[in-house]
Amino acid sequence: MRAQIMEREQNQVSSEAWQLAESSFEIDQNAVRETLFALGNGYIGLRGTHEERFDGFEASSIEGTFINGFYESSPLRYPETAYGLAKEHQFMLNVPNAKCINFSIEGEEFDLFTGEIVSYERSLDFRTGVLIRKLEWKSPAGRRLSVTSRRLVPFRRKNIFAIEYEVKLLNCSGTITLASVLDDGAKEVEEEGKPRYGAAVASVGGVTFDLLGIEQMENFSALIHRTRNSRLVLVSAIENDLVSPSGNSVKKETISTDQRYGQIYRARLEENGSICLTKFGAYFTSRDYPESELIGLAKKALKEARQVGFDALCAEQKEFLSEFWHYADNEIRGDDALNQGVHFNQFHLLQSVGRDGHTSIAAKGLTGEGYGGHYFWDAETYALPFYLYTRPEIARRMLEYRYSILDKARTRAREMSHSKGALYAWRTIAGEECSAYFPGGTAQYHINADIAYAVKQYHEATLDEEFMTKYGAEIVLETARIWIGIGSYIPKKNNQFCINEVTGPDEYTAMVNNNFYTNAMAQMHLKFAADIAAKMKKSQPTEFERLKTAIGLTDDEPKEWVKAALAMYLPYDQELGIHPQDDTFLYKKVWNLAENPRKSHDLPLHYHYLVIYRHQVCKQADVVLADFLLGDHFSAEDKKRDYDYYEAITTHDSSLSHCTFSVMASEIGYYDKAYQYFMKTARGDLDNLHKNTSYGVHVASMAGTWMAVVCGFGGMRAYQGKLQFAPYLPEKWEQYAFRIYFQSKLVLIEVDKNEVRYRLLEGDALQFSHYGTPIQLTKAAPVHVAKAVANKKAVAR
Repeated sequence: MRAQIMEREQNQVSSEAWQLAESSFEIDQNAVRETLFALGNGYIGLRGTHEERFDGFEASSIEGTFINGFYESSPLRYPETAYGLAKEHQFMLNVPNAKCINFSIEGEEFDLFTGEIVSYERSLDFRTGVLIRKLEWKSPAGRRLSVTSRRLVPFRRKNIFAIEYEVKLLNCSGTITLASVLDDGAKEVEEEGKPRYGAAVASVGGVTFDLLGIEQMENFSALIHRTRNSRLVLVSAIENDLVSPSGNSVKKETISTDQRYGQIYRARLEENGSICLTKFGAYFTSRDYPESELIGLAKKALKEARQVGFDALCAEQKEFLSEFWHYADNEIRGDDALNQGVHFNQFHLLQSVGRDGHTSIAAKGLTGEGYGGHYFWDAETYALPFYLYTRPEIARRMLEYRYSILDKARTRAREMSHSKGALYAWRTIAGEECSAYFPGGTAQYHINADIAYAVKQYHEATLDEEFMTKYGAEIVLETARIWIGIGSYIPKKNNQFCINEVTGPDEYTAMVNNNFYTNAMAQMHLKFAADIAAKMKKSQPTEFERLKTAIGLTDDEPKEWVKAALAMYLPYDQELGIHPQDDTFLYKKVWNLAENPRKSHDLPLHYHYLVIYRHQVCKQADVVLADFLLGDHFSAEDKKRDYDYYEAITTHDSSLSHCTFSVMASEIGYYDKAYQYFMKTARGDLDNLHKNTSYGVHVASMAGTWMAVVCGFGGMRAYQGKLQFAPYLPEKWEQYAFRIYFQSKLVLIEVDKNEVRYRLLEGDALQFSHYGTPIQLTKAAPVHVAKAVANKKAVAR
């Protein structure tokens, strides 16, 4: 803990609960801070690079502008090909950079590496969503100037961003030359030998776009590009609004050279005079609109933003975030640094997630190109719960995205020799499988159950029948069919239903029979699918017949699902009293993590996968994750023994792991461990604990912070549509509070050393349990106070 505090002090980043701030420009921390100060609205993502041209070391800055769901593709080439392997790689693109603003005074160009930075501060307030930088610069010739910029990416205006940029002369007069640029020289991140980073350059030879057209006029510039393989069209556009000193003329000219397009403005300023440029940027793609309409839409959006004005956009942003925090705020009293971490993580979760039903949330959000900008299972398993219990409309949009690619999942199922049903791609943007390593990709069939589980949780938390009828039922039924296609009744397993040759969440064990997590989640999935079919048949017979006809569902299939679920084989070792991770896991040698600590993390960088697969060693929570998600299926004693066994052999190389172990440690009574694991998620990116934050945030780990507080310390579970809590107060805290939105009711839970207070903030009445005791809040009696539970023992939930 002390080491982290010292690191924060050295980095000169403040620990204020509601904002991120730096008081100096540090070149060795610059790339990390570009990630931390990134802005986004779920569609546009702008890394926190400075507006001006960067002339430092290339490794110290990673320029990035990203559009959620906009991608290029390239063929996946294998030395030895085989049937059913993924055919193409899709990757999110670094699109033209429209943030660029440069200026010079009497020919002396401003940058952060020449002259003297007299004062400097940059801040991002999570309640306003505006990035502000203020600095004073002394040029090599002694001229002193102040530069103030404000930047935002509006949540309510999907396709635009805005920057206000003001330069003021402090001790001189002279001619200011101000350039507003659209830079077409963006580069993809080169691979650094780690599988988590992007490899786009190697895939397409570094060229991703063809320039189709340029359009420029007095204050407007636009570029029209088409990707070479995916054939998607992008329009990137800027429009400027300049406020110059009264009485002074401004000369204008157009830039169109060296992949830089835009406008130059020249004006004479006297001492204490200033010039202010407001720059609006827009991005529109053919994934959302017809190609012929893109340039017109960009012009319209920019015109509207300019008419509204920067201050009004800021007011809109603040209003949007005020509503968001009303439902989502978690508060930890007594530790501003942790409060900052929690708010920072929640803010980035909001910035990163698609809210249009056609996109989801990538592993690095919109802050970096790691993992190609792909959507994985962690979108539903780790990120979606945060939105579900704070802003459920976002959770719905994420599930609508899965529905939008359901036909692609059907196609993949046929490629994998399933005559019916749908198999979702392990990693994808547009729906096709993009994982070239099938043992760690396509073999992870559990993604079908993960998505079905998310649908189940969504329905129980929202009672959204319209969604289930229109989208959810079809997703669940089509994906459930795959388990019958892949599983079978094995005589030597007493005719239990077995699922062979799959990979579970633990990617250090692959291609196994009867992965416990997979089988347990498949059992849930099959039961849920059968329940949906039965309920629709009874309550919505017309809609059910329509769905049956659409997917070719027979009357016998739901019966087969029930049969398979009842006969599902769930590995259990009577001698150890634990759930083996799979049929052979306990027959392998245990990996000694203490023997060589340096090589006991990121194992694929030090050992061939076959070496790893021969051992009992886990990359992340697997059985322990099943114990969490399906906690009402297992006893407290089994969960404790599972935890004890698997914790000793888990490296936590995945950032998904710590939060699960924190939640389960809280449940079984390991409070110190719960807190230690929580600390690894709460400030993981702020303190760069993984040493790779410069390449983007860790979205699932950020969501894990919320899970560790709410599901861990707060003991929140929602089983079969019933809400329950079992909160306790970590020793280091004075108080904490969180909010849950459930079935159109909002409840505030406040926990301190003496009591737990439940307060109904919205809705008529809410029923839940506190350590098993039923409680009801109503408008007439909106508050319930319970005594704090000290030294609580683990209980089966």
